[in-house]
Amino acid sequence: MAASTYSISDLARELDITTRAIRFYEEQQMLSPERRGQERIYSAKDKVALKLILRGKRIGFSLAECKELIELYDPVHGNHKQLHTFMSKIAERRAQLEQQLLDIQQMQLELDTAEERCLAALAETDKKQVITS
Repeated sequence: MAASTYSISDLARELDITTRAIRFYEEQQMLSPERRGQERIYSAKDKVALKLILRGKRIGFSLAECKELIELYDPVHGNHKQLHTFMSKIAERRAQLEQQLLDIQQMQLELDTAEERCLAALAETDKKQVITS
């Protein structure tokens, strides 16, 4: 039974990305298709790598982090190390997001305070204008 292979347009269509994006990931050495003349032939491993890249991007991983995870992929010996690394990166990303959320909440409080002061100053200015007119 032959392994599944894909053309660049097959992968682009199936994963809803552009062929240009796929070529970019290839340039970054995150994919390694075979060549038949000018045609690129992508393997099931390339498809898995692309899915991992896209998932990583959605959750805020850098390309370097995605590349590290892809390089840990080992279908022969299992992906235990890849999964542990992935879990560690998920925990790091979650901590970053929690800190960003706290930062946003603090900024909202500061905006509320600035807005209240501006409104109070405007009300005071309006009151003075009424008195002097």
